[in-house]
Parts: sequence; C-alpha cells; structure tokens
Amino acid sequence: MGNRNTIIGLLLIFAIFIGYSYLTTPSKSDLEGKRRASDSIARVNNQNRNAAISAIAREQAIREAQIKKTLSTGNPADSVMAVRTALRDKMGSFAGSSAGKNEYYTIETDLMKIRVASEGGKIAYVELKDYKTWDQKPLVLFDKDSLVFGLTFFSNNRIISTNKLYFKPYYKGNETVDPGKVLTISGKDSLQFAMRLYVDAGDTAFSKGKYIEYLYTIHGNEYMLGYQVNFSGMTDVIDPGTKYLGLTWNANLRRQEKSLKMERMNSTIYYRFVEDKVDYITETKDEEKSLRNEKVQWISFKQQFFTSTIIAQTWFSEPKIRTATYAGSMRSMYAEMGVAYSADQTKSIPMSLYFGPNSFKTLKSYQMELQRQIPLGWGIFAWINMYAVIPVFNFLGQFGWNYGIIILILTILIKIFLFPIAFKTYKSSAKMRALKPDIDELTARYPKKEDAMKKQQATMDLYKRAGVNPMAGCIPLLLQMPILIAMFRFFPSSIELRQKSFLWAHDLSSYDSIWTFPGGFTIPWYGDHVSLFALLMTISSVFYTKINDQMMGSSQQQMPGMKTMMYLMPVMFLFWFNDYSSGLSYYYLLANILTFAQIYIIRGTIDEKKLHAQIEANKKKPVKKSGFQKRLEEMTKKQQTKRR
Repeated sequence: MGNRNTIIGLLLIFAIFIGYSYLTTPSKSDLEGKRRASDSIARVNNQNRNAAISAIAREQAIREAQIKKTLSTGNPADSVMAVRTALRDKMGSFAGSSAGKNEYYTIETDLMKIRVASEGGKIAYVELKDYKTWDQKPLVLFDKDSLVFGLTFFSNNRIISTNKLYFKPYYKGNETVDPGKVLTISGKDSLQFAMRLYVDAGDTAFSKGKYIEYLYTIHGNEYMLGYQVNFSGMTDVIDPGTKYLGLTWNANLRRQEKSLKMERMNSTIYYRFVEDKVDYITETKDEEKSLRNEKVQWISFKQQFFTSTIIAQTWFSEPKIRTATYAGSMRSMYAEMGVAYSADQTKSIPMSLYFGPNSFKTLKSYQMELQRQIPLGWGIFAWINMYAVIPVFNFLGQFGWNYGIIILILTILIKIFLFPIAFKTYKSSAKMRALKPDIDELTARYPKKEDAMKKQQATMDLYKRAGVNPMAGCIPLLLQMPILIAMFRFFPSSIELRQKSFLWAHDLSSYDSIWTFPGGFTIPWYGDHVSLFALLMTISSVFYTKINDQMMGSSQQQMPGMKTMMYLMPVMFLFWFNDYSSGLSYYYLLANILTFAQIYIIRGTIDEKKLHAQIEANKKKPVKKSGFQKRLEEMTKKQQTKRR
C-alpha cells in the first residue's frame, strides 16, 4: 500500500507540473502571431517617419539659430520680414503657428484636473484629485517641461512636428476661450474641448477651413478620455503619398511613492499587440525595443500605482519604445509609433487616453486587458489573485474597516481554507516521528556508501509495512506554494493599501520604519532604516522553522546542510522585505502566528501514542510485495551481481 501511495504521490506531482507547464506555455499560434508582416509600403513610410523624427531637433535648432541671427540686424522692419521669410522657408504652411504664447486651458472633473497647452495642443498636466504623493502633495502624473507629444509628417518636402507649434482653442463654436476660466464637468455629463492647428492663408492670417484638430472628450466621472485627431482641408498640405503619421510621446514620470527604489522597480512601458497578449519592457534595467512589423492596440507609461495610456481604435504600427533612468527623475519613458493615414480617406483618427490608478476593477472594466499591467504574477498565481484574493479583498473593503483588520480576516480565511492540508501535513510528520527510531536503526545497520541501495530498499519496505507515505507531507506543501507566491505579488501591487495606515505603519503599500540610521548611514542590501513588521516576520519565521524542524526531525538529521539553509532563509528575506510592502510583511507575520495556533490545535486532536501503536501493528501485518518493489529488488540484485 505504501509503495502504491508513493507512486500516486509522485504521479500527482508530475501531473501538476506538466499541467501547469501546459497551461502557461504560449501556443504555436501565439508565438507566430507576434511575427505578422506589414506590406512594403508601410515599411518604407515608417522608415521615412523615423528619419523625420530624428531630424526634428536638428531642424528646430537651425531654424531658431537663423531667427536669432536675423533679429540682430538692427532694422526692425527688415528683421520682421526676414523672420517671416525664414519661418516660411522652414515651416511652409505652418510658419504662422511656429511662434506664439503658451497658454493653458483648465478642465476639472470629479476625478481629475487637466490642463491643455496651446503649445502642441497637448494635455500637459494631469492631477488626480483623489490621491496624494507620499509627502502629501498634489499627485501630478507628468511635468509639462519634460513632455513631448505630437504628430510628425511631411508637408511640401518639409518636416513638420506639431509638438512645438501653437494651437488655437475651440470650445462650443467659439475660438476665444479665457485661459483663466476653469471648465468644470461632473457626474455622467461630458464636454468636448478642441485645439486647432491652422494652416497659413498669408503672412498674417490663417485659413479657417484648413486645420488639424485635437478633439478631447472628457467625462465627469471617468479616467478615460476621448482623443480624436481630425483633418480639415489637409489634402494638399500633408504630402499625398503619406501612409503613416508619426506620433511621438515622451515624458519624465514624477515620483509618487515613499520608496523610490520600489517605484522604479515597478515602473516601465506596457503594450498590447492587436488582439493578442500584453508585453512589457523589463523594469530592472533601461531598455529599448523596436517592434518591427508589429501592430499594437495600446501603449502605457506605467508607474507602481498609476498609469498613462494611449489607445488606438485600430492600431499603432511598428512602435519604438524606450525607458531611461536619470539622476533626479523617477523614470523617463519614450514612445514613437505610426498612425495609419490616407490623404483621400482619413478625416479623423479616433483614439483614447487613460490617466488614472492601477485599480484592477477599473482597468478591467474597459475590456482591453489594461489590468494586465498590474503585476499579479503569471499562470496559476495570477488566477488565484484575480478570481479569489481580489474579489474577497474588495468585498471586505466595502465595510469600511481598517485595512490591517481586512488583512487579518483575509489571512484567517486563507488558513481555514488550507486547514485540511495543514492537518494532513502534520499527521504525516507525526508518522515520520514515530518511525524515527527505526530509521536510526537502518542508518546504523547500513553505514557504508556502497550499501545505499540496500538502505533505500529497507527504508521503503519499512514505510510500506508501517503504512506511511513519505510523500504525503510534500504534496500539501506543494499545494500551498501557489497561494504563498500569489500573496507575494498581490500586496505590493494593491492600490487599495496605498497610504492606508495600521499601527505604526503609515503606508501599508510601502515599508514601515521605526528607526532611520543617522548621518545617511546605509547597510548594504538592507537599507537605511529598520522595518518592524519585516523584523517581526523574520523572528516568527525562525520560530516556525524550529517547530517544523522538530516535527520533521528524522529527515532533517539526514540533511544537516538543508537544516542550516532553512534557518538562513528567513534572515536572507529580512534584507529583501525591509524595503518591501509592510502589508506583505504583516500578512506573513499573521500567517506564521496562525500556523502556530493551528499546530497546537492539531496536536490536541491527534493522539501520537495511539498513532505509534497503529504503525507498530501495521508493521507486523504481512505485506504483499508490489510490482514496483519487485522490480526495485531485481534491479538491486543485478547491480550487486555486476559489482561482484
């Protein structure tokens, strides 16, 4: 019976690993889907687009230098004419829009405060009203001084970039909008606000029928904005052979969280292939990706708890994305992409913009896989978080309790769910303790290395006669591991814990600190502070290791190196958790404390003397040899014959 259980246990483990590998391995169609080819015309136009983007800075510098030189001639009339001539030569039909005053138009909703700049017609400021930075300042996603957002195209053999051109506001049929007035919108209502880039009709006038329009649709209770690029009378302005417009989006993300290290580790660029999976640039280092021959639905500048996303109704072609880290900045994000365009057919390009929190429920509601930006783990770990932990966590959050209490209740529920597994694990360890004298006797009987096979055979025979499955304790542990790892990913990613205090921790999403080392002193790999939750979690883990060592004493004595490693692991984790989410350390501390309680409860329900007597009785019963044991004995005899 024991050998059969052993085989079943091994088969279950292999089945779990094989099934898990099968479910998490991308299919052949998924892999091939990432290599779809665009037509040759698209590639040529994208090459032109890339060349245009790289030349913008040089062209702008040359133009500004020529204007400055012209202004220094001394004759005002000649200077003005010369400037107009220089602008006309460099900017063509957009010369009149290349100079102006940058003004901001403010729109305020229930959730956001938005400022649209006349320079570039872009959204240059987004403040999330329901959130604050770690030092309680207004939470602004990006700075206008570092923002680049605009279209790039060819017009009469000239490179035009809208990022530095000046747009005119257009609101409710009126081109005169007071920059000092705040437009407000609330609830389910919405408003449309447009910025128009006009084409010159002469030296001092614009052609009102020829323009590029950025139309923003803003809702009172939504983080998602409508963004539509409209074209009027541009057929003879944008080169007729243009198939793609370049869209450039660069921004230096601002620091929002207490731990700059952890925020950088969780900030990067995410993107989704059209009707395909979500991918991202690694968070641990600066990287550049050129997605040649690819189409993506959206691109996100993702921070630890917030994100800025541009979404195409159709697709963006062959994007180039890059992350960079500079001193004094949290992280810099760069994206260049192609937008399909046809001079005869394209009247508008519909897109969307998302500026808001990384809330799983909010992002999932848009049904575009935006929630995949939240690092909940992969495979079974993500499933546990998405379909079990998050629904329970959100349900408990509805009662308005402190999140420290919610984590306690969640931990209790998880322990109740795992109690049958814990009971089986403890019972298995009790059986192994009962067999310890017999195992010690076998060790003394076969002390030589060449008798290892005999010792193994005798040990398996002992397990079989006693009715003990040595794998019974491994399978429950294997079943608990996905939950432990899922919790490791859930707590640092949960925006619900952000800036929620409990006991001495002021922010459960970041580290708690009871003491900061003076004089800027830092311990390598540990940090400049002491996290009490991490310290208590480590101490409790050491006690748990000691108790577990006592429960599994027979096997631990055979592996002294493993025993030492089990005690070192909690200390190693202390260096990692010291700068990690205090909510996670608090959860592991609670889990250890509840495990101690479970052990004492289970000890009271299991009579180890009675269990030992049952094992002794099983050992005296005749046991029929299984096929597996017969084959093992035959293999042993053959090996012994070869040695002779």
